[in-house]
Amino acid sequence: MLILIFGFLGGLALFLYGMELMGDGLRQSAGARLQKILESLTSVPALGVLTGLAITSILQSSSATTVMSVSLVNAGLMTLKQAFSVVMGANIGTTVTAQLIAFNVADYMTGFLFVGLLLHYFSRRQAGKFAGMVLLGFGLLMLGMKMMGQSVAPLRDNPLFVHFIGRFADIPLLGVAVGIVMTLVIQSSSATIGILMAMASQGLIPLEGAVPVLLGDNIGTCITAVLAATRASRTARQVALSHVCFNLFGCVVFLVFLPWFLDFVRWLSPAHDISRQIANAHSAFNVLNTCLFLPLITPYVKFIQHLLPDKAGRSVTRPLFLDDAMLGNTPIALMLAEKETDRMARQAEKNLAAALDSLRHYSPRRVEYVLRNEETVDHLNNAIALYLTRISEKGMTPSLSAKHTALLHACTDIERIGDHAQTLAKRSRKIFEEQVEMSPEAREEILRLSVLALEACHVCLRSFTMNDAALAQQGWTLCRRVKSLQKEWRKNHIRRLRDGVCSPEVGAVFLELLINLKRVSDHSKNVAQLILGIF
Repeated sequence: MLILIFGFLGGLALFLYGMELMGDGLRQSAGARLQKILESLTSVPALGVLTGLAITSILQSSSATTVMSVSLVNAGLMTLKQAFSVVMGANIGTTVTAQLIAFNVADYMTGFLFVGLLLHYFSRRQAGKFAGMVLLGFGLLMLGMKMMGQSVAPLRDNPLFVHFIGRFADIPLLGVAVGIVMTLVIQSSSATIGILMAMASQGLIPLEGAVPVLLGDNIGTCITAVLAATRASRTARQVALSHVCFNLFGCVVFLVFLPWFLDFVRWLSPAHDISRQIANAHSAFNVLNTCLFLPLITPYVKFIQHLLPDKAGRSVTRPLFLDDAMLGNTPIALMLAEKETDRMARQAEKNLAAALDSLRHYSPRRVEYVLRNEETVDHLNNAIALYLTRISEKGMTPSLSAKHTALLHACTDIERIGDHAQTLAKRSRKIFEEQVEMSPEAREEILRLSVLALEACHVCLRSFTMNDAALAQQGWTLCRRVKSLQKEWRKNHIRRLRDGVCSPEVGAVFLELLINLKRVSDHSKNVAQLILGIF
C-alpha cells in the first residue's frame, strides 16, 4: 500500500513539475508580449474574455491571471467589469491543459522527453530552448499521469473506496466538496482534473461522479485570488468575490441541470473515451457559464458592488501593484514594478505641486499634506527597490535587464524629488512663521522658477510613464531652462544683496529655494534621460 501511495505522490509531483516547466517555456517565449496583451484590454467584455483566455493559455495558470487582474484593479488601471471579463476568460483558458491531457499520447511521452531534451540543451536559439522546455514539460506531465493511473488501479478491488467514489453520482454535493478540498490542498485545478482523468481511465469513477468533483474544483481554484485580495483595496476584493460567486452560481445551476449536462457532454464526446468526456465537461462548464454571465455582466458587477460596497476617501500608502506571486514571471513582474513606480511618481509630483502652492500662498493644510505623503513616497521607493532586487534573482533578457536598470535609477530620482518637495514645504512654513519678506523682484523670480520647475518635472515624469522620447526631449529642454534661469537669478540676488535691497537672512532663504528648485529639475532631467538612452 505504501508503494502505491508513493507512486501516486511521485506521479503527482511529475505532473505538477511538468506543467510548471511547460508553462515556463511558454512564458519565456511569449511572456514579453503579455504586457501588450494586458494593455490592449478595452471596456468590451468579450475582448476581456479573450484576453484572459490567451494569458491563461500562456501562463498555464488561471490563478496567476486572476491574481494579475486583482493587482491591476488594485492600482486603479482596470475596472471591476474589465477584470471580471478577464476572470471568465481565465476559467476557459485553464481547460486547455485538460484538453491536451485527453489526447492519448502517453505511449509517445518518451519521444517528447527525448526531443525536448535535445532541443533544450543543444539548440543555439532561445526559441528552440523554450520549445524544448515545453516538450519536456509535456512529456513529464504525461509520465506523471501514467504513474498516477497505475498507482490507483489496485483501488478497483477495494470495496470501501469504490463505494465512496460511487456516492459522488448519488450525492453530487459530496463530489463538489471533495473537488473543493482537493484543489485547496494541491493548489492546482489542472492537477485535480488530471487526477480525475487518471482515476477514470482505470474505471474508478464514472462521468456522473467526475463532473461534481470538477465543479468543486472550479470553486476551489478561487482561493488564490481571495488570498491575494485580502490586503488589497475594496475594489480588488470585489474582483475576488466576483470570481467566487461566478463559479459558485455556475456550480448551482449545473447541478440543477446535471442530467441534461451529462447527456450534452456524452453527445459532444467519443462514447468510450472517459478522459475526453471529463476534459469536455470541464471546458463546456466554463464556456457555457461564461456565455450565461457575459450578457448579464453589468447587473452582475452592480450586484457584487452591492454585496461589498466601496468606501471612498481612504488613502492607500502601501504598494498596490507589487505581487510576489508574479516574481516567477519576469516580464509581468517588471510591468507591475513599472506601474508602482508610476504611482510613486504621481505622488511625488502631487507633493511638489502642493509645496509650491504653499510657497505662493502659504497653507498649513498643503504643508501637512506634503509631510504626510512624503512617507508614502519613501515607503514605495523601498518596496519597489526590494521587489526589483528579487526580480534580479531571475534570468532576464537584455531588453528586460535594461528596463530593470532604468526602473532602479528612476525610483532613486523620484524619491529625491519627493525629498525636495518636503524641503520646499518646510521652507514655505518657515517663511510664513518668521515673516520673511522678499523684495518684489526676488519673489517674482522664485514664483516663475517654481512654475517652470513643476512643468519640467511633470513632462519628464510623464515621458517615463508613456515611454515617449519626444516628451523626454521636451522635458530635458525645460530642465536646461531651469538651470539657466537659476544661474541668472542667483547673480541677480547677489547684486541685490550687495546693493542692500535684500537682507542676508532673506538672501539665505532665497538661495536655498533656488538650489532646491534646481535639484528638482536635475532629478527630473535624470528621469527623462532614461528614456533618451542617456544613463
